[in-house]
Amino acid sequence: MKRRDFLRNMAINGVVIPQLLNGISLKAMGHTPLLAQDVSNDRVLVLIQLNGGNDGLNTILPVDQYGAYQSARSNIALPQDKLLKINGFDATALHPSLTEIQQLMNDGKAGIVQAVSYPKPNFSHFRATDIWMTASDADKVVTTGWAGRYLNDTFPGFPDKYPNEIMPDPLAIQVGSVVASAFQGPSFTMGLAISNPANFYNLIEDKTDAPTTTRWGQQLEYLEKVSQKTDQYADVIKKAALRIMKQSDKYPAPGKNTLADQLKIVARLVAGGLRTKVYLVNMSGFDTHSKQTENEDTTTGVHAQLLRKVSEAIGIFMEDLTALNVADRVAGMTFSEFGRRIKSNASGGTDHGVAAPLFYFGAKVKAGIIGTNPQLPTAVNVNDNIPMQHDFRSVYATLLQQWLNLPSDEIQKVLMGQFPVLPMV
Repeated sequence: MKRRDFLRNMAINGVVIPQLLNGISLKAMGHTPLLAQDVSNDRVLVLIQLNGGNDGLNTILPVDQYGAYQSARSNIALPQDKLLKINGFDATALHPSLTEIQQLMNDGKAGIVQAVSYPKPNFSHFRATDIWMTASDADKVVTTGWAGRYLNDTFPGFPDKYPNEIMPDPLAIQVGSVVASAFQGPSFTMGLAISNPANFYNLIEDKTDAPTTTRWGQQLEYLEKVSQKTDQYADVIKKAALRIMKQSDKYPAPGKNTLADQLKIVARLVAGGLRTKVYLVNMSGFDTHSKQTENEDTTTGVHAQLLRKVSEAIGIFMEDLTALNVADRVAGMTFSEFGRRIKSNASGGTDHGVAAPLFYFGAKVKAGIIGTNPQLPTAVNVNDNIPMQHDFRSVYATLLQQWLNLPSDEIQKVLMGQFPVLPMV
């Protein structure tokens, strides 16, 4: 197949544009179920994926059962006097690394949903992630994403009729990684990917890293031309970015906190005027089977470093949104494919488990803790899990209905079932 024909076919299923923002690949989705129902609604949803299965019991701790907690994981238990308190919730505390999350909760701008999972949980990273992305039952394999199903019905004629006057911008943007299966439609992936080893300023200043005299440079130049003709989204993203030239100086140096790097891009594009409704960012490293903490100080180690970056990134992101006068438009949530077991293992880590808490945040959220602390057995074994209190699809249903104004009957269609909403917004 000739190169031009190959790229033309790619344009149908999602054009790959070799450009990066701050060295991070950026996926612009042309279809996503969360966004289209009410175009006049300027609210934005930010999804933060914690890849690997975050240990919820060392993230949000049941202080009222500290003795059972310490007994279950004596080699990684956090000292009670180092835990961060939450105003109004004396029975629950946060990992010492989550100082910004603590502040947001105490300021009424963040909350927790306890023990989130689904019936018949799967412990495979790939399958569990697929279930979260497709919103399927555990015993059903679904080939469409929960976002893609809605987009297919709400935006007929994609991609030929988009962008248009009603929705000139990408409907969803993924920063980094690969295009998520959540955006898979019935016939094809309803989006295009922007990914290239150049930094954010190369994109907005029309620079490339490779000279056009090289083979890669020629392909890069051609792909840029194709992108401009087939989707126009690269131009839209560039124009939005150029409207914002000043952001918070508290963001770490590029590469020091990859989640903060991604959220900085999101803040810039939101403030730059993009009508994009859903952003997906991610951070890896949460599969902590061993050496989750340092032996001499369990408040340090791999898990502590991961949570520190998550907290730092969300805290600076929220502060940046406020300074850019767009904080009221944005709500976000974290999620991970599963939690970890109650009992720690002999390697100083935790194994794949069932339920785990998640954070949600935003200037307009209803702060607090939804659900109760998980009940820990006094005599725990290696197979004991945190039981589910809330189906993850209830979290989706809540944000779809209460934040993005999707009618309840449409939500039932998107999520392939009816799930109770939670007091999050």
